[in-house]
Amino acid sequence: MGIFEIIGSVVKPIGDLIDSITTTDEERNDAKIKLSEIENNLIVQLVNYEKGIVEAKSKVIEAEAKGESWLQRNWRPIAMLTFLVLVICDSFGLLAFRLSEEAWTLLQIGIGGYVVGRSGEKILKEFKAN
Repeated sequence: MGIFEIIGSVVKPIGDLIDSITTTDEERNDAKIKLSEIENNLIVQLVNYEKGIVEAKSKVIEAEAKGESWLQRNWRPIAMLTFLVLVICDSFGLLAFRLSEEAWTLLQIGIGGYVVGRSGEKILKEFKAN
């Protein structure tokens, strides 16, 4: 369930309550307008919060890409190649022990993070170029 659905699930019962306790249509409409304003303000704040998170992540990726150290710039590709070797060795039974379910979960998270990180780098380069 996304954050916007959560907000809606909180606001809807309040709207229903407004319908049941107000006496006139004018009072009901005024209360619903105020509730909509609160909901919109909350959504704007959440969007700004998410924007801040994305900007912070892009700064980290930019700092890594501009890093002085070779290892700082290349740790993600090295990690992904290591994961690839582990998967191939596991697939052919070359490891002393099979990779556990937790290891596969870690690999999935790592691959997802790598893909997001690389995408972020490319988006950041395009954003700066424009």
